[in-house]
Amino acid sequence: MPGALRRLDGIGAGARLESVGRVESVGDGIAHVSGLPDVRVDELLLFPGGVVGLAMDLDREIGCILLGDDAAVAAGGAVHGTGTVVRVPVGDKLMGRVIDPLGNPLDDGPPVEAERWEPVERPAPTIAERAAVSEPMLTGTAVIDAMFPLGRGQRELLIGDRATGKTAVAVDAILNQTDGDVFCVYVAVGQKASGVRAAIEAVRQGGAASRTLFVIAAADSAPGLQWLAPYAGFTMAEHFRDSGRHALVIVDDLSKHAAVHRQLSLLLRRPPGREAYPGDVFYLHSRLLERAAKLTPARGGGSLTALPIAETQSGNLSAYIPTNLISITDGQVYLDAKLFYEGQKPAVDIGRSVSRVGGKAQPPALRALAEPLRLDYAQFLELEVFTRFGGLVDERTRKAVEHGQRMRALLAQRHLAPRPLAVQAAQLLALADGTLDRLPLEAMPAFQAALARLVATRPPPIGGTLDDGAKAALRDLIAQAATGLTATGLAAAGSGP
Repeated sequence: MPGALRRLDGIGAGARLESVGRVESVGDGIAHVSGLPDVRVDELLLFPGGVVGLAMDLDREIGCILLGDDAAVAAGGAVHGTGTVVRVPVGDKLMGRVIDPLGNPLDDGPPVEAERWEPVERPAPTIAERAAVSEPMLTGTAVIDAMFPLGRGQRELLIGDRATGKTAVAVDAILNQTDGDVFCVYVAVGQKASGVRAAIEAVRQGGAASRTLFVIAAADSAPGLQWLAPYAGFTMAEHFRDSGRHALVIVDDLSKHAAVHRQLSLLLRRPPGREAYPGDVFYLHSRLLERAAKLTPARGGGSLTALPIAETQSGNLSAYIPTNLISITDGQVYLDAKLFYEGQKPAVDIGRSVSRVGGKAQPPALRALAEPLRLDYAQFLELEVFTRFGGLVDERTRKAVEHGQRMRALLAQRHLAPRPLAVQAAQLLALADGTLDRLPLEAMPAFQAALARLVATRPPPIGGTLDDGAKAALRDLIAQAATGLTATGLAAAGSGP
């Protein structure tokens, strides 16, 4: 006995208290847990099989969202509180990776290298920390950069029916940042795996993958991961904003995010409201999108620009989620299904699109040339409706319609072909000078291609403003691009061997 007592000397006998709960029910991505009275809202819970959950409702039973496959969780299993919230990796080394909202790699690469781990729910910058939107965020889509310009720190909604080119506009915006100083985060929520793969491949082939992070919660992901994805993506993008740099975050799309929130809320037995959405659905997205901002110089001067995407049903902009998002954001670009099926791409409806703050950030080189564009285009659309009835029109109306047709052709653009600032300025100058009015409509694609090649090989000196020297250089390129494309020149070319 004395020997046994000596062997026990020096052994610590400190007690460790641990709170263990019990799974009462589980299914459809939701678990109800009992026996954890000290759990906080948004606390991370550890379930059997390594599955984690997020405490959402604190009642007699705790309602949890499971952030993984619920097949590994069964009623009666033990649940442990962690005392911490969900944190995700952030850092420059995440660029180029494809990960899930928890930071797990989906691209068959090694585990991500994080500079640090940050909570997914972070407070938005205060009013005193925000600066006015004053720097341009060029998307490379001519109709947006000219008529509905965006600024760094702005929140612009891309909205429209299914398959109208919303994701294409967002991907083009990423490709346009290839040679710039903007880091991009693309968040896919509830999208088809094939569509997500196509977007990733487009960015990679465009050479922008090294400055883009993909956060993927596809349609086959757990509902909890789909719910968490936008918040995780914003946290990862805020790393660049808070270090004095610039980031662009795209959420594709928030309509599916709202649907997942409705699904989880109904399973958690929350009272439904309009269209069966819970009462906090507005706060769900407002607290997310308010995190996009341009910071003051005292905070480093960084910016986070948001391009959330939303889907409408039959063009109904007055539905619950679209009206919520329109009221939260600083403007919207509406892509119309009718225009899309008529062959106008991008199918931007200028009458129902607006940018409320980006006009002040539009590059001066574009501002002077694009200022009359929206009004002229709207007048053209009205005149075109009348001329479709046939009958005689006066010379002034005929010229206005022909000018508008060239304007529409100028703003047409292929997917995966973002236009640099110099090309956009050259095209708008050709329109303002009347050069396009002297070209036949069928020559517009050839003129645009020739002008883009000339601008790429001989970049004009476009600085902050479009001065006389820059205009002269652009007019020289315009004249060269238009050579041989007049009606007479095309006729002569057609009669050749």
